[in-house]
Amino acid sequence: MQIQNILAQTPHEASVASPRIRSLGQLTMGSPWRLEVQHARASHLFLWLTKGQGRATILGKRRGVGAHNALFVPAGALMSMDLGKQCYGIAIDLPAHESGIWPEEPQHLRIRDVMAQNEVNALLDNMQREQSTHRAFGDEAARAHAGLLAVWMRRMLAQEDNKPNPRIPAADRLIGAFCALVEKDYRSGKPMADYAAALGVTPTHLSRACRQVAGLTAADMITQRVLYAARDMLESGDLPIRLIAEMLGFSSAAYFTRFVQNQTGKTPSALRQQARP
Repeated sequence: MQIQNILAQTPHEASVASPRIRSLGQLTMGSPWRLEVQHARASHLFLWLTKGQGRATILGKRRGVGAHNALFVPAGALMSMDLGKQCYGIAIDLPAHESGIWPEEPQHLRIRDVMAQNEVNALLDNMQREQSTHRAFGDEAARAHAGLLAVWMRRMLAQEDNKPNPRIPAADRLIGAFCALVEKDYRSGKPMADYAAALGVTPTHLSRACRQVAGLTAADMITQRVLYAARDMLESGDLPIRLIAEMLGFSSAAYFTRFVQNQTGKTPSALRQQARP
């Protein structure tokens, strides 16, 4: 089987067919790295935080998040979140093909209006109730509730549009473009210098901008994206380690093993065994 065909079948690579609502704990499946390491999701992601504080890095831009914050991350956008054990909230996976009703860019809303908070809480309660009761036409109901949630978000964004629109710094634009390239090419095995050349900047400038905006070096961001894909395939599937190494651009399984062990302290085989029930 060709690698391209295998890639299409790897775990967690397909967008959800209908909206799915989960707790933050369910989102990580008990493995915090699934949220804390740089990655991109096949589905849109909506988060509503109800308690606690943390940090989110979306398309390379790091920001603080807390209670009554809404986050929308489009499918394919490089992201990571460190929300901590005291952070609670709701996550909704949304079908990527329903892009027309959702923003094209990541959004971060701090909702201070109590009425708006109550509105989104009621919408999410209805979605949770519908999902848990498994009644007839549940998928249609889930899509309808998601549509109302999209309307709520557009209304909140319309209020934001009335405020002065700050100019996007050049470093933010550069890192956004870099993140898009990383998501496109992380399986290629390209060194960081190749990404810098494609963006028309020096490796030093790119890494300095990444550290300034994201709190990570450019090399760290590439490494994390590759590591996420590696752990996902190792812990969620049964593909041979040699094949996973090849799919992620490593010249040999031995080099891949050293990479995983350096990043996690465990060999690929040990990670796979640890994830088995």
